[in-house]
Order: sequence, then C-alpha cells, then structure tokens
Amino acid sequence: MADAPGIHVSVNGQPVSMPTGSTLAELLRRLALEGKPVAVEHNRRVVPRAEHASVRLNHGDTLEIVTFVGGG
Repeated sequence: MADAPGIHVSVNGQPVSMPTGSTLAELLRRLALEGKPVAVEHNRRVVPRAEHASVRLNHGDTLEIVTFVGGG
C-alpha cells in the first residue's frame, strides 16, 4: 500500500509530517496546543490567532511555536 501524500515541515527545529493541505490550526491540534496561549512564527512571520485556520502549510515550511506558562 502506498503512503498517503503529505508534507514535511520544521517545528522548533524538529521535522513533522502532516497531510497535504493541512492548516496551522490542524498542526496545533495535532501537537495538543489548540486553544492554548501560543505565539506562532510561520516562515519568519508572526501569525495572529485569528489566522491560524486559514494559513495552509507547505512542504519545507519553518515554524517556531512558543508556549506561555504562568507562574510565580
């Protein structure tokens, strides 16, 4: 059986495989970060939360994801 078509992106320097046509929101869901306070840089551009569902990922994209943790 052939592998499903997909793309490979870099997330915080680590390779991640996603289905072709995936969005940034789908990547965050897969990483269990959906709805959590995060800042995302996609190919050197900070992506506002309101755009996460509309940003399509492409093979070779580079993402940096920073999570915020409260504490004292």
